[in-house]
Amino acid sequence: MQNQTVIGVRARGFNLGVTAFLAAFHLAAIAALFMFSWSALAVAIIMWWVAGSLGIGMAYHRLLTHRGFKTSKPVEYFLSICGTLAMEGGPIAWVATHRIHHAFSDREGDPHSPRDGKWWSHMGWIINGQSLHNNIDVTLRYVPDLAKDPFYVWLTKLHFLPQVALGFLLFYLGGWPFVFWGIFVRVVFSWHATWFVNSAAHIWGSRRFTTRDDSRNNWWVALLSFGEGWHNNHHAHPASARHGLAWYEFDLNWYGIKLLERFGLAHSIRVARWSHSTKATTEDEDVLQEAA
Repeated sequence: MQNQTVIGVRARGFNLGVTAFLAAFHLAAIAALFMFSWSALAVAIIMWWVAGSLGIGMAYHRLLTHRGFKTSKPVEYFLSICGTLAMEGGPIAWVATHRIHHAFSDREGDPHSPRDGKWWSHMGWIINGQSLHNNIDVTLRYVPDLAKDPFYVWLTKLHFLPQVALGFLLFYLGGWPFVFWGIFVRVVFSWHATWFVNSAAHIWGSRRFTTRDDSRNNWWVALLSFGEGWHNNHHAHPASARHGLAWYEFDLNWYGIKLLERFGLAHSIRVARWSHSTKATTEDEDVLQEAA
């Protein structure tokens, strides 16, 4: 397979380090249930939005991977730091994996296709694969734009540092309940929300566009992932900063990008033009336009 030498998704057995790390976080999330407070839950929800929407959806995905909009470097760096709080790896590793996914979506070489099994697409590719969150040499070839920026190289190698700093801050503000809910519960929930985009949004849902993959528009995945579940829309028009193309397709990440634009922090926003008669098989730059 193409990706055997890239991200090692077909490595035999378990990646013990990654498996132990995931298990520890899930156990800590369960332990958090015994130290519940409404304030701790509020912290978890706020940090879920910061890491999942500002960080993963807006920064890692729509900005860094697909360049659906532009912003200043300070804003871009801040949003990328928010992305590290999701504990899904540094920006270079995340973006490289996602670009590979689009290049081989639901074909030989896709890191996490449900055609290799539902469990595989959700978690198996991580547990049975090779972690390259710190393997800059392997992933740089897929992100030459990020590889030229020393900040992203540094952030990918030390992506855990912002989380450590957040842990100290949360402990200072609210003790262990804030730490367990603001980090462990929030991270585990966010992990599965992201993984559902890889698994459920390629299995269940509607298909507005006739793409070459199995991508689906899945409303409940969209709710869990701030709009990333409108996945068939996205695979038809990857560079579009807007994924929820219809008025009823709730897309909080898109609203966040528009809010940045309102304050002069985002520009050159690319949006897919779509009507009920539109069909697409691949991304077509001709159907993208800058938002008015």
